[in-house]
Amino acid sequence: MLLMLGGPQAARAQDYANGQPMLPPRPIPGIALPEPDSSRPTSPDTATIAPAPNTPMAHSALPLVPFNSARDALRAWMRDSSAGDQVGAVRALEYAASQGHLTAQYKLGRMYAGGEGVPTNDLKAFEYFSKIADENADAIPGTADGRMVGSAFVALGSYFIDGIKGSYVKPNPDRAFDMFNYAASYFGDPDGQYNLARLYMKGQGTARDPRQAARWMKLAAEKGHAPARAAFGEMLLRGGEGVPRQPVLGLMWLALARESADPAREAWILERNDAAFASASPADRTAALALVERQQVATGASPSRGAGRP
Repeated sequence: MLLMLGGPQAARAQDYANGQPMLPPRPIPGIALPEPDSSRPTSPDTATIAPAPNTPMAHSALPLVPFNSARDALRAWMRDSSAGDQVGAVRALEYAASQGHLTAQYKLGRMYAGGEGVPTNDLKAFEYFSKIADENADAIPGTADGRMVGSAFVALGSYFIDGIKGSYVKPNPDRAFDMFNYAASYFGDPDGQYNLARLYMKGQGTARDPRQAARWMKLAAEKGHAPARAAFGEMLLRGGEGVPRQPVLGLMWLALARESADPAREAWILERNDAAFASASPADRTAALALVERQQVATGASPSRGAGRP
């Protein structure tokens, strides 16, 4: 099934694919940046509101031990982490991040977002991800740096969906669309593609467009993204709104989603797979499982763990 992009938002998403450089989103609020491209409209939400995390003390009250270089600090981070010295490890990462080291900035963003070794602080995480996105938007897709930058854009999109309580980061669906769209289109990030599809499904930050939603969901599903596989499978099972009903393919994607899902965190995928197979005809179940086996052979995936069997 071929689902084509369409509309003004989609034209932006296709710039890179058509051989034209895609403009990154407008600068992220809260970070000191150069003036945005004059060809794009500005609004109050793009104003610089807080300083960038560009000094050694910007994100930590810990006194930073001087290192010879960011590389030296990263070696200290690995050594202290292995020794269980979390304070020393964070101090070393903070120093490397202050020197512009992308990996250190990304690691700290993840640590503050998830409370890994530090108290959870979404604003600090947001500012690290903002700095990464603002300074590395032209990173080469498919590289290690590109994957980190794409993931940072996705994290920013998630923060713009809900905002950060008690901070200057307010819910902003339009900015969330910008973040997910750039991660999905330029970096080909499957999380970005999945979240962009969800915005199109809901009409959040953009006009509701089920065909666009299916198109992006399919791209993420083809990269092994379990929630996207499940969502795309359900789209094909239902059909309608410009998406043709293809129950066998829908069951196949749900079964593949079940295979790649984390049962502890994504139990809903297993439940939807089981419900769909329970209500399907025997012929459709058999055909779908044959497609799953063919897919596993083609990709060298491990044998089925019971996909499609409620």
